[in-house]
Formats: sequence, structure tokens, C-alpha cells
Amino acid sequence: MLARQRQTRIVERLREDGAVRVADLVRELGVSDMTVRRDLEILRARGLLEKVHGGAAAVAGSMLFEPGFAAKSALQQAEKDAIAEAAVALVSPGMAVGLSAGTTTYAIARRLVAVPDLTVVTNSIGVEAVLSSAGGAGPTVVLTGGVRTPSDALVGPFAVAVVEKVHLDLVYMGTHGMDLRAGFTTPNLLEADTNRAMVAAARLLVVVADHTKWGVVGLTSFARLDQADVLISDIGLAPAVRDLLAAQVRRLTIVELPAREPGIADG
Repeated sequence: MLARQRQTRIVERLREDGAVRVADLVRELGVSDMTVRRDLEILRARGLLEKVHGGAAAVAGSMLFEPGFAAKSALQQAEKDAIAEAAVALVSPGMAVGLSAGTTTYAIARRLVAVPDLTVVTNSIGVEAVLSSAGGAGPTVVLTGGVRTPSDALVGPFAVAVVEKVHLDLVYMGTHGMDLRAGFTTPNLLEADTNRAMVAAARLLVVVADHTKWGVVGLTSFARLDQADVLISDIGLAPAVRDLLAAQVRRLTIVELPAREPGIADG
């Protein structure tokens, strides 16, 4: 195996698992301990990882970094709830709806349980779980299957093949980051393929992204800004950024956050 192939494999492992052990790489790649450590040093010099005792870890904030579902769930909860409330107002009974993986789409899913006669196609383990918990009264749910990512998305050729066979009235799409030049991005190459399939299946594409996603660029793009029919974000976006996004997407919705009660501290 060539050095570039080994290093690509290491990067993929970091993207999927967040960390790698030298001993595991030696066994998987069939090379010496010294060769693995040399590859890790090359990748460290390129800013793609940080070396830790016995292996390496993805660099938080890098284009490869993909926090897990639980870690992301604890962030910007008020913003996600406000965005989800606005997003659910766009759906009508009887629709076929797609939901990508993500914590904001999970917040939307919790609200979709109350909408009658929906069919929901999703590649999110969490979304499927919350919708199926409603039993017979809830939506009909189609889970794509595929390879599981750190953020509990199911991705890869199997997921893409399922999504390519459906036509969806509305797709709610989460995103790792959004940027004027890069558009909507993710740190996961396989998730990007699945997201592109969902974008292509949508009659109406609704991207949901809190203000912290602006300026974040993941490893690969899955849609341009101007492909969003609706972008829903929150009041935390700077006015200049709102103007920029309004010129790109077909419709920009900015949600306010509920006022905190006096004496309630941040949790």
C-alpha cells in the first residue's frame, strides 16, 4: 500500500471514529509501527490530526472534526427549538417529508409526531426512534439503512440508493457549516453523498442551521447556498451575514429566542 493510500485510510478512520490507535493501524494497514508513526507525523504537520499517547485524534475545529450526537445536542438548545418551531409550520398533513441527520432535525422530528398522515424518509437513527415511538398514531417512517457515522447518520451507497428512489414534498436538511464560497458542508464524505441525494429528491429544500454554523467549513460541500428554498436560522446571525444570505437563498427566516425568566441562570 502506498503512503498516500495509507494516509487516506488514516484520515477516514479519524473522520469516522474521532481517534485512532497506532497498534490498530499497524494491524489494519499491515505495516510497521515506525511507518504508521511517520504517517501520523506527516498528517500532524498538515494540521489534520493531533498526536496523543498511543495514537492520534481529530483536531477540534478542523474540516475533519465531527462531534457525536450527544455532544452536539447540548449546544444551542434554545436556538434549535425556535428553528424547529418555525420549520414545522411549513409541513402539511399527508406530505412525504425527508429529514437528514442532525440535532436540529431531531428537534423537528419531535414536533412532526403531531402532524397526521406523514410519510418520513430519514437517514437518522435518532429521528427514526423519536417518530416510531408514537406507534400507530405517528408518521410512516422509512429508515434508509447504511453505515453509521459519529453523529448517528446512516450513509453510503445503500442510503443513497434508497433516497434516489423517492420523491419528497419537503426535505429538512441540517448542516455542519455554511459559507459563502463553500455553501453547505459536512466533514463526512459519505454523508455528503447522502445529503446530495436528499437535495435532489426535494421539491422544497429547507435548511435549518443556527448562527454558529456560519463560517464553518467541513471537508466537503453537498449544496450551494442558492439551492436552499428556505434557510431558517436565528437572531444570533450578524446583520451583515443576514443580508448576504438573503441575497443567496430564496427565502431567509430569522427566528427570535424566547425571553429568559428573571433569575434563571444559564445551564
